[in-house]
Amino acid sequence: MRACLWIPSEERKSQANITRFIRYVNQRFGTEFGTYRELYSWSVAHIPDFWASMWDFAAVRASQPYTQVVDDLSRFPGARWFVGARLNFAENLLRYRDAHDAFLFRREDGQERTMTYEELYRRVAQVARFLRGAGVKAGDRVVGYMPNIIETPIAMLAAASLGATWASCAPDLGAQAALDRLGQLEPIVMFTVDGYFYKGRHFDTRSKAAEVAGNIPSLRHVIVVPYTKKNVNISAIPHAISYADILAQEPSGEIQFEQVPADQPLYIMFSSGTTGKPKAMVQGTAGVLINHLKELILHTDLKRKDRIFYITSPSWMMWNWLISALGVGATIVLYDGNPNYPDARNMWRLVEALGITVFGTSATYIHYLMKAGIRPGDNFDLSTLQAISQTGSVLSPEGFEYVYQAIKRDLHLNSISGGTDINGCFAAGNPISPVYSSELQGPALGMKVEAYDDQANPVRNNVGELVCEAPSPSMPLYFWNDPDNQRYLNAYFRYYRQKQVWRHGDYIIMHSDTGGMTFLGRSDATLKPSGVRIGTAEIYNVVEQLPEVMDSLAIGQNWHGDQRVILFVKLAEGVTLTDDLKAKIRRELREKASPHHVPAKIIPVPDIPYTFSMKKVEIAVSNIIDGRPVTNRDALTNPESLDYFETLREGLAKA
Repeated sequence: MRACLWIPSEERKSQANITRFIRYVNQRFGTEFGTYRELYSWSVAHIPDFWASMWDFAAVRASQPYTQVVDDLSRFPGARWFVGARLNFAENLLRYRDAHDAFLFRREDGQERTMTYEELYRRVAQVARFLRGAGVKAGDRVVGYMPNIIETPIAMLAAASLGATWASCAPDLGAQAALDRLGQLEPIVMFTVDGYFYKGRHFDTRSKAAEVAGNIPSLRHVIVVPYTKKNVNISAIPHAISYADILAQEPSGEIQFEQVPADQPLYIMFSSGTTGKPKAMVQGTAGVLINHLKELILHTDLKRKDRIFYITSPSWMMWNWLISALGVGATIVLYDGNPNYPDARNMWRLVEALGITVFGTSATYIHYLMKAGIRPGDNFDLSTLQAISQTGSVLSPEGFEYVYQAIKRDLHLNSISGGTDINGCFAAGNPISPVYSSELQGPALGMKVEAYDDQANPVRNNVGELVCEAPSPSMPLYFWNDPDNQRYLNAYFRYYRQKQVWRHGDYIIMHSDTGGMTFLGRSDATLKPSGVRIGTAEIYNVVEQLPEVMDSLAIGQNWHGDQRVILFVKLAEGVTLTDDLKAKIRRELREKASPHHVPAKIIPVPDIPYTFSMKKVEIAVSNIIDGRPVTNRDALTNPESLDYFETLREGLAKA
């Protein structure tokens, strides 16, 4: 068994939302559940009962009740959820309208803002009135080319109040990458800004906004928020209207929340776009709402008194997830800028100053802190911090241990994994079960998750493909511009043709002793030297513990009828890749992983490419090395990093 890192106290378990939910289920169905594993088993054996219970427990607001929780679980994809219900997403997120803080905003240059729930409601009402006057109606698309500021959720909520569909990306995305995403949706309104700050620099984004707006014929209005300057010329942006002009209008009264069917498109989310034009995944109103509330209330244990924060941006689904915390009435902390500016202790000053209780981040950030030798628990008052939510990529065992050694011992490390595809999690934590090193605590409630071998047989304690054997509410309704569902089916449902299951593309191990799950990396970036299947995370977990290595990326190169492993390393400052260091890397991998994990070649590179959701881009590098094209480089946070790999292609093709 992996090392047990944390056991929740009896007091914590007794006060957890999920404990109240277990009591609620027991009373409703006459059951006697006492543990998470018992609740989970019931939730996937009685899927309609589980989601009906979650709907009532979360007090979802609907003007018309559903007649069926789900019409047909055997239709996969295609099951319809909460049939007959009519509701509004924004109404559910704006149920609180008091003086409690809704948003605490901080920018890297020190700018601060606060907005209460009462103020938020008034602002959304003003913007919604403008959109209604501009002709926006249910089903229309409203998009954001916006940073992580308060005006972004205001715009989303205003659009959702009308039953419109929202999609967004951050302005650090290049104009072409933004067009590849937003342009295909034919939106009629776009929200944007004049610029943003990052690492102490000001970036003027008006020319990018003009290029995007000028190439979307459907746009009627481009609403520009004056974010970096008070008075800014926006005349070069087609259809531009200043956000300040909207706020100058007479205050609005009550918001008229349009009541829409449960499967009315709410969000359109985008795949990373590193291997082709981004797929646009359409997700329904009730499905996203109920799934987010489940994950926030039960898995994250979020309460009204909490202050929740995530290092994220509107380009990543964790932004959508975070904003749904409004439905719980909690306070959301928004940060715009580089989290490590002016130094790597910046986020921990924020935790201390604002009393953050739930801190959300990526494995990349935690590994960065480890490498930098930062020990937040030694230097900051973290008494309010109750949980760290971690996602994005695989956290190493050392990363798990670092959280408890260097940040806080009594803390729920809630490692989660799922995807943009479902706007949520297949695997998640819970506050009433122990945390084990390298393990996510288990499958998320209502998600019938399994690990399959190559013959589609469930496996335990061995590597398998993550699959989901039953529908869940937040799975895509369809892909945009995919009328015969072929792209949707090819993406998830045709890998195991003998079974109708969702194959997600992650290698996992499901542990029979703890009930936990270990993630090993993307299966579409699998290494198979001599036919032996290896998850890339198994290599990173070893190599990135070496002080000489800041970051790494492993690919499989087609080589003489087989595959050989190439390891690229970003070295620490002042370190060179000597023969001794290569030998050390190989020795560590051989001893701590296996001989199959030892790379055929180790090559130093100046940088490792990442997506905006902080995932390493193995496939793009593999395509470069094997001579295949790479499109949509603007989908990366650092697209210039791929240029160096281009210079290596010819040499690696020969030796």
